[in-house]
Formats: sequence, structure tokens, C-alpha cells
Amino acid sequence: MRILMACWEFPPLVIGGLATHVDGLSRALARQGHEVVVLTLHHPDVPDDYEVDGVRVLRAHADLPWIPDEWFTTRMASANHHLVQLAAHLDGWKPDLVHAHDWLVAWCGDTLHELLGVPLVATIHATEKGRNRGDLPPGQPSVIHAIEWWLGYQSDRVIACSDYMVDQVMQAFDLPAEKVDMVPNGVDADTFAPPPGVVRGERGPLVVSWGRVQHEKGFQTVIEAMAFLRHRVPGIHAVVAGRGGHLGELQHQAARMNVSDIVHFAGFLPDADLRHLLHTASCAVIPSLYEPFGIVALEALAARAPLVAASTGGLTEVLEGGEAGLLYPPGDAGALAHAIERMCTEPGLAERCQAEGDRLARTVYSWDAVAAATLPVYDKVLACS
Repeated sequence: MRILMACWEFPPLVIGGLATHVDGLSRALARQGHEVVVLTLHHPDVPDDYEVDGVRVLRAHADLPWIPDEWFTTRMASANHHLVQLAAHLDGWKPDLVHAHDWLVAWCGDTLHELLGVPLVATIHATEKGRNRGDLPPGQPSVIHAIEWWLGYQSDRVIACSDYMVDQVMQAFDLPAEKVDMVPNGVDADTFAPPPGVVRGERGPLVVSWGRVQHEKGFQTVIEAMAFLRHRVPGIHAVVAGRGGHLGELQHQAARMNVSDIVHFAGFLPDADLRHLLHTASCAVIPSLYEPFGIVALEALAARAPLVAASTGGLTEVLEGGEAGLLYPPGDAGALAHAIERMCTEPGLAERCQAEGDRLARTVYSWDAVAAATLPVYDKVLACS
């Protein structure tokens, strides 16, 4: 099968989990014998046309200094023209289908779908309505929601990454159930596996939380939980890794709650440093208030980090009913503190979670399994084209 993917980010250009998803899926499809070309944005550390593990990657220069930064959706629409222009470099190669990842490449996906006369599959990784906790304030959020709706309408099939997201997508965009498929995220377990001899919590109980530092990621709950835990778990400390617009508020919160001495804000960390943190953590925490799936949860499981996560969205589906980690109500700092305390002190709990998490990462959520679940979706659209 010949598959043309469009995405706004692709390693080494990484903003969130979308880049990891497209990278893992495209490589797995190539391993299974399919031809995959990825259209994405320029990054100075790699060529604009190259191949990685059987996947051809074409990158567009889409600097638009004449459009103000605050005109975000206008910038995205204009940049999509540059992505479409990459099709001129396909040299006669024609895909069987186009696979667009999220609204940021909606214009590119729809244009290539019409231009090449092939079906369009869209993966909607998150929704603007979900990010705003069910509300759509006037202005940019409402415009993004409309673009997401249009992408879902134009696509022949839509993929969502969890049952929770399938329901959200159908309700938010009035899509029929027979048009939407669930394909989970995945993880490369070998990349995150800890090296031999690693010692967890060697400098005292360590809590690690990471991701984009935005309100919906819930890091404020971790800080509040640490105020409880400093008196209940001797020597406990936490690292919050990542960057984003909510960082300043979190730092002020830590100062107000007198935990600045035990909560360290590490900022952006290279992959190797983040993996080291996960390998040495006594407990990894994913405190999201909204999480369509939570690829970070799979990274924690693959790193064999004892995991505590908020019971929201796709996180619940990964952990509920099993022994791979503990769940707590999102935003409930007291419940989070109790779960962290259990993970750090209850005999045998962390070890049981590590073993089950490793099993899930290597079977259910391997990229080969994700690719195998994606191919039937492609088959459906090709059968109807």
C-alpha cells in the first residue's frame, strides 16, 4: 500500500505526542512492507528530503513573517500551501490514500485528497472543545473547532486514539459511528527500557511529571499534592519537566505553598535526560485534566516507572481494570497524594505495576500492533473508493 501522511510535526521537530505517533506508525508500516511518505515542516538538523527506516520525509519551509503571530489559524492555512507544494517532489509516485493528522494539516489533506483523487483518512488526536473542557469561547477556539468539524466531514474515515475520543469526536462533529475507528497510540518499549543496574529513588523518593506546561495538563495538582506529602513521605521531592505558558503560575504556586525547595522545574529536557529521570523515579505522575490518550503514560510504562495517572480520557482506558498503575480523580490533590504515598511505601505495589506496564508496552501498545490496527481502516476506505 502507498500511504501519504501529512503532519505539522515530525522528529526532530517535536511539540507534543503527535510527532511521536506519526513517527512510530510510519516506521511500523514501512517495516510491514508498505510505502510511506511523510509531508511535514522544515527542521535545521535534517535535510528537506531524506529517508529514515524506509520512510521518505519531505519538509516544507513555511516561515510567514508577514502574518502576525496572533493570527494563528491564518498562519496555519497559509503554511499548508507549502505542505501541498511538496507533492511536486513526489516524482510520479502516487499514493493510494492520504492520511492527515489533526486540524493543523486539514487544508493540505483535503487539497491532496482532491488533487490526487484518492481517499482521505484523518486522525483527530485531540479536540479544541475538549481542551477547553467543553466550552468554545469566541475567537480562535471556535474557529479551530470549525476546522476540525470540516476535516471530519471531508474525510472518508476518521481515527481517534481511545474510546473516550471516539465518543468526543462523534458528538463534537456530528459524525456517524460507522465513520469513526479507534486506533490507540503506541510506544517503542526498547527505546524507553531502563539500563541494567538502575536504582530508583537513590536520593530519596522521587516523583516525576512531564509534558507541555499548560493548565489542562494538571501540574498544579502535583504541586498541591507535594504540600501534603512532604510531611508524610520523608525525603520526597519532585521534578516537573517541560515548557509552556503555565510555567510562571506553577512557580508562584510552589512558592505560595512552601514547596519550592522540593519541587524542581526542569524546563525542556532532551530525550536521554527525560528517560534517565523516568528510570530513577519512585513514581511517575500524569495529572492531566484533559487527555485524549496520553502517550506519556505509555512512555512511563515502557520505562518501567511506577505510574499514577488521573482518571480522565484515554488514561483511564490504559490503566483501568489492570495492575499497570494507580488512578485518582483528576484535580484531586488529596487523592493524588495518597496514591503517590502508596506507590512509594506499599510493599510489592511498584514491582507489580512495573511488570504489567512492561507487558502492555510490548504487546498491546507496540507500534507494530498500532500499524496492524490502522491497516483495516485503510482497507475500508480503499474498498469504497
